[in-house]
Amino acid sequence: MGMLVVSGAMIQCSFGVAPGTLMVLPANCVMASSMPAANIMDNVPMMNILPFGMCQSMANPTVAAATAAAMGVLTPMPCIPMTAAPWAPGVPQVLIANMPALNDGCKCMCSWGGAISINMAGQFQTQA
Repeated sequence: MGMLVVSGAMIQCSFGVAPGTLMVLPANCVMASSMPAANIMDNVPMMNILPFGMCQSMANPTVAAATAAAMGVLTPMPCIPMTAAPWAPGVPQVLIANMPALNDGCKCMCSWGGAISINMAGQFQTQA
């Protein structure tokens, strides 16, 4: 059983150079520690999942192009998260807006190959 993830949680992509922040809109009307609680569908790029500084994934076309232009020297480019699938696995025993809740053990995959994990849930009182 992990901690329930809320808005402001610190997240990290395996190909990003800096941590990011999970933003959760209060539309689900569920709060934990006075912050909106997240479910597995809080995976929208640039709305829920903010950039991680620079991207180092060669699967990212901008990184591949910049690296080719630099004669094969890895050249990171600005991160633009590309998350198409929801967070997994979620907590099916706890529903938030009829979707499984998000705890700090969940992961989200970026289309460029990165695995986004939760470093800090944003609160330390409510478990899910």
